[in-house]
Amino acid sequence: ETELQYRESGGKSNRHNQLFIMSILSMTCFHSSFSISIPLYSSAKVCNLTTLIPLPTSKSSPVFPRLSRNGNWDPRGKIFRANSADPERDDQFPTQFSHEDVAVSKDNGSNPSTSVLSVLCPLLKLFSGGDPSQERNYSLEVATSTLSTLARLPWGSRSHSDSLDSKDMSTVDPPMRLQLFEFEACPFCRRVREALTELDLSVEIYPCPKGSVRHREMVRRSGGKEQFPFLVDPKTGISMYESSEIVKYLFQQYGEGRSPSIGLLESTLFTGWMPTILRAGRGMTLWEKARVDPPPKKLELFSYENNPYARIVREALCELELPYILQNVGGGSPRTKLLLEASGSKEVPYIIDPNTGTQIGDYKKILSYLFQTYSMVTV
Repeated sequence: ETELQYRESGGKSNRHNQLFIMSILSMTCFHSSFSISIPLYSSAKVCNLTTLIPLPTSKSSPVFPRLSRNGNWDPRGKIFRANSADPERDDQFPTQFSHEDVAVSKDNGSNPSTSVLSVLCPLLKLFSGGDPSQERNYSLEVATSTLSTLARLPWGSRSHSDSLDSKDMSTVDPPMRLQLFEFEACPFCRRVREALTELDLSVEIYPCPKGSVRHREMVRRSGGKEQFPFLVDPKTGISMYESSEIVKYLFQQYGEGRSPSIGLLESTLFTGWMPTILRAGRGMTLWEKARVDPPPKKLELFSYENNPYARIVREALCELELPYILQNVGGGSPRTKLLLEASGSKEVPYIIDPNTGTQIGDYKKILSYLFQTYSMVTV
């Protein structure tokens, strides 16, 4: 299976002409691989970054391998050893870079490659719904998000973990969480998030929307290219691209012998696009009024991938490029006990902001809070 390089994509949100967009997709969705040229941004901030060292490819090297097509271990490709991030720091990576280190050269646009996204993303931008911080038609928001849930109904809704009483708390909330660089509208990132829900894993999310001022550059400097999703596992020192390989790795490392749900890997090319289309590109582009500097501490979100209300909140977090800790609480999740202790309810989404001491459980109030609190100007 060839991973589709879900590169830079354009467009803001909209709620109209979905059928027209879907017709365009149906004419182009059979392409098996594609890549999009991306304009990179030269105005990067000083950031702290995990140092990633490419693995040796010698057969005798102690390489953590990746799965090949026939199921054998293949030491070649897109996996790197990573220095583990300091668990005591909430918003840092260990290695510092200067302004010169993170300077980015602009793409000259010479790559003529085309893709589904080269057609889809301009359409999403054309039919954009405008400023995501403004008052919304919440009936339409919930309707399109619910349809997105139905399109991916078998995946990302339930946990296949054991009961919390039989698990060590350090397993439920490890001191060094997985780190996922992704953006909400990406179907391949969605595939990984669905696997995380099934495995009931807590993960640090670093949103990488189009126009990102922080996280995309961190990925480019770490792995050598802007391709998403990008996973860092400080526990094992592994970093990797390719959503299918990430899912296989997660189940091998944390699945306790389980396998991904039937169709999870194969279905992305067919129904994985539906939430992106139905939500008209929500969670794809950085909001122009988002704060440049991240908050001192990460927000914490109780959610599961296929919940229609939690999806709307995750889209906003992506558009604001706010890093957060994702606590997956799918059906049957042992982590639900943690949610009950925090909120007194099993309902999601539920967000905790340690920077202000705010805790909110209503998705409308969460949206209002996020755009008011993390904008450059008062909304």
